[in-house]
Amino acid sequence: MENDEIKNNTNPEQIPETEPQEQNLSFQNRIDLSELQQSVEKLKSELAKVIVGQQDFIELLIVSLLSNGHVLIEGVPGVAKTVTAKLFAKTLKTDFNRIQFTPDLMPSDVLGTSVLNMKTSDFEFKKGPIFSNMVLIDEINRAPAKTQAALFEVMEERQVTIDGIRYPMDPPFMVLATQNPVEQEGTYALPEAQLDRFLFKIKVDYPTFEDEVNILKTHHERKTAKPLEMVDPVITPKQLLEFKAKTQNVIIEEKILGYIAEIVTKTRTHPHLYLGGSPRASIAVMNASKAFAAINGRDFVTPEDIKKSLFPVLRHRLILSPEREMEGMTTENVIEMILQSVEIPR
Repeated sequence: MENDEIKNNTNPEQIPETEPQEQNLSFQNRIDLSELQQSVEKLKSELAKVIVGQQDFIELLIVSLLSNGHVLIEGVPGVAKTVTAKLFAKTLKTDFNRIQFTPDLMPSDVLGTSVLNMKTSDFEFKKGPIFSNMVLIDEINRAPAKTQAALFEVMEERQVTIDGIRYPMDPPFMVLATQNPVEQEGTYALPEAQLDRFLFKIKVDYPTFEDEVNILKTHHERKTAKPLEMVDPVITPKQLLEFKAKTQNVIIEEKILGYIAEIVTKTRTHPHLYLGGSPRASIAVMNASKAFAAINGRDFVTPEDIKKSLFPVLRHRLILSPEREMEGMTTENVIEMILQSVEIPR
């Protein structure tokens, strides 16, 4: 009887709900990357007015810019390496210079030289074309080793030392260098120490059939309009510095750092490689992966960002053993093998 009374007197409002409650799963970045993402999309849209396809090429240029790195662009003549680099520089409200490397080019032709001022009887330093924000070096492997070596200090330390006086470069500073992989007669291969100064080596391939048709269409419709006149600047130097700072603050977990370290360390002991990646390569992968995350609107790095960064960062830093090179193996094949052997962090 007492049990019946207890049952009857139970208040239904006191019975706990067993149905699951809806949870708020909306994600919010800890770093506001909306302006950065919008500016990157505008930049891509401007380049798309002239450049057909080449989305990966353009994305790698943007990532290198945000990572404060330099880019080596390799491709056969006529695949728009130089045009894309020039248009990319035009989308930024910065100074731009182009240097055509030739076998008779001297270091002073790039860096500048001291000239005697007859009025004051003092030597004055006349800055060379390297003193700019965006510098396009065409056919970098055409110049001899002495001229190539003139770029070591300015690329790594963002400064030039002439007659014991240091001349810092104005930020932003980025070198875009092109080279032709086919026409090697009369060229000077870049030494490993100089290749290591480039964040990325970007390989530009022939366009697909559909892209080739679109290229013909755009050229036909463009008539006499010049490509450089069709692209407008979209990012100011001040914005660029802010975007770089935000990119540096992108979060990367320790297990992701371990993932990078394990991959790069394996390149040093791999039987197919004569030379592996240095700690500078590890840092380059980390910085590039942060930029990939930022342009995709994320304030944290994922293993997918690491994979995107690995090939352009490592392909010019690794040297195959002579036996594997004779067999036709490439550094990309070895990077893929190492990737398959390393467990992806969860």
